[in-house]
Amino acid sequence: MNHVNKLRPATARRSSALKGDIRIPGDKSISHRSFMFGGLARGETRITGLLEGEDVINTGKAMQAMGASVRKEGDTWIVTGTGNGCLLAPEAPLDFGNAGTGCRLTMGLVGVYDFDSTFIGDASLSRRPMGRVLNPLREMGVQVKSEPGDRLPVTLHGPATPAPITYRVPMASAQVKSAVLLAGLNTPGVTTVIEPVMTRDHTEKMLRGFGADLEVETDADGVRTIRLIGQGELTGQVIDVPGDPSSTAFPLVAALLVPGSEILIRNVLMNPTRTGLIQTLQEMGGDIEILDARLAGGEDVADLRVRGSSLRGVTVPPDRAPSMIDEYPVLAVAASFAEGETVMHGLEELRVKESDRLAAVARGLELNGVDCTEGEDWLTVRGRPDGKGLGNAKGEAVVTHLDHRIAMSFLVMGLVSEHPVTVDDSAIIATSFPEFMDLMTGLGATIAARDE
Repeated sequence: MNHVNKLRPATARRSSALKGDIRIPGDKSISHRSFMFGGLARGETRITGLLEGEDVINTGKAMQAMGASVRKEGDTWIVTGTGNGCLLAPEAPLDFGNAGTGCRLTMGLVGVYDFDSTFIGDASLSRRPMGRVLNPLREMGVQVKSEPGDRLPVTLHGPATPAPITYRVPMASAQVKSAVLLAGLNTPGVTTVIEPVMTRDHTEKMLRGFGADLEVETDADGVRTIRLIGQGELTGQVIDVPGDPSSTAFPLVAALLVPGSEILIRNVLMNPTRTGLIQTLQEMGGDIEILDARLAGGEDVADLRVRGSSLRGVTVPPDRAPSMIDEYPVLAVAASFAEGETVMHGLEELRVKESDRLAAVARGLELNGVDCTEGEDWLTVRGRPDGKGLGNAKGEAVVTHLDHRIAMSFLVMGLVSEHPVTVDDSAIIATSFPEFMDLMTGLGATIAARDE
């Protein structure tokens, strides 16, 4: 399939105070899993608040291709699942576009089935390493055909009877943990994942909610052991997806940086494995008020009131990285306007995201006049609170590398910098946050895209 999309540059300019009351689209991680678990469960799963970005829709299409029924009625998505162990062989390759989460988790879900399943994606996804998921699947008996470096296209064929494994996750990755647990759903016996550093735990919470026999133990050192008994029954659920904290990051940082701003962001997921950015920004002096903290569907949710603030540089500890890995690009933008130096450690995972995010952020900062230093797994940013000299007066564009978070982060930067900031593509934002441009301009941001 041809994944060559026409680039749509966009430019952001210094804006007056942002004001408004907004609701962020549904959390991407929970949306992916809602389609997957609903598609695998027996009976009907009803989902409201789903993130309707391209990445999540591609996961829904993949579940349809394997026998689930997926339809939308009004604001509700209704998924009728196949039953655990009853997925059908897809007749064509499963195309995940830009969706790393959808692709890697579905590899775990279907890889152990005794039939062929082929995974393809766009140019960005095809560059991303899949070995971290494929290696444990190989241990379970899955045959793997892939491009060099375990890259897409990948074809999997499961054994007649997959073997349960005990797998110690070698890096802090919720995708790897989840892929192994999902493979365990159709594997006899007990599949065990040992997680030395806790990552987002939506898979464990949601599997339990759907009826999986799963238990989690945490030892004195914080090492988590997750055990799943395979071949159990999953039952359809009602899910209301809370707002995505990774998408929340963009209007939140914009409101902190643009003087005089005050916005209310409603229904934000506050799972402790996802709130590293909020904690860091508060340490930097950000005025973020957490209102009406509550539980919804087993997850922590709250509303956030955010006001324009003077930020100061901090050192972000490496052990915080798993709780904010997708938010470092926009944190680097916030640091560009903070007093003093912000040091971020433990960023090696950014090298294998939609792009080499660490390099992409550093190049974008340099292009727009920010004093920064990039290391193998760290980034240091020396801020300029008045924004003087920041931005790019010549209109040179940040290269996004088909990465939605790079695009959104640098558009936020342009709202505060002296000169405009341009990104080479805004169309890619639709993969995770299709409402971004309208939502930001509705708050008063000066952002405009142009067709070339």
